[in-house]
Amino acid sequence: MGIKSKNISIIDQGAIVDGTFSCKGRLVIKGTVKGILLGDIVTIAKEGAVYADTKAASITIGGIFVGEIKDADELIILSTGNCSGKVICKDLVVEAGGILNAEVTCNKIHDSNKSSENLPLSQPRQTGNPKHKI
Repeated sequence: MGIKSKNISIIDQGAIVDGTFSCKGRLVIKGTVKGILLGDIVTIAKEGAVYADTKAASITIGGIFVGEIKDADELIILSTGNCSGKVICKDLVVEAGGILNAEVTCNKIHDSNKSSENLPLSQPRQTGNPKHKI
């Protein structure tokens, strides 16, 4: 997490974008976007709404999102956020009060050298030297 960008674009309250919208850098949405949204770092403010198929590296939802999110490195749903549709991401954070009503797939890449991270939840994780049993 912590993706940074110097470029900032804003779709302000009252603005409606209908169609395909593509943006480099940081995009803050306080208005409404419908259709297809392509970006790097997208923030949907509390007053914003997106009804679109979306592809972005980082998405923060504080308003309404309805659609499909593809291949996001991180998805953060704030306490005021409401996300529904279909989500494919690597990291997912939902704050208390945030609403997630979507088909979700989290594709986290695991390091094969860290075998304990790949164990099913039902198996105990071994710590210390495996030759010494307690």
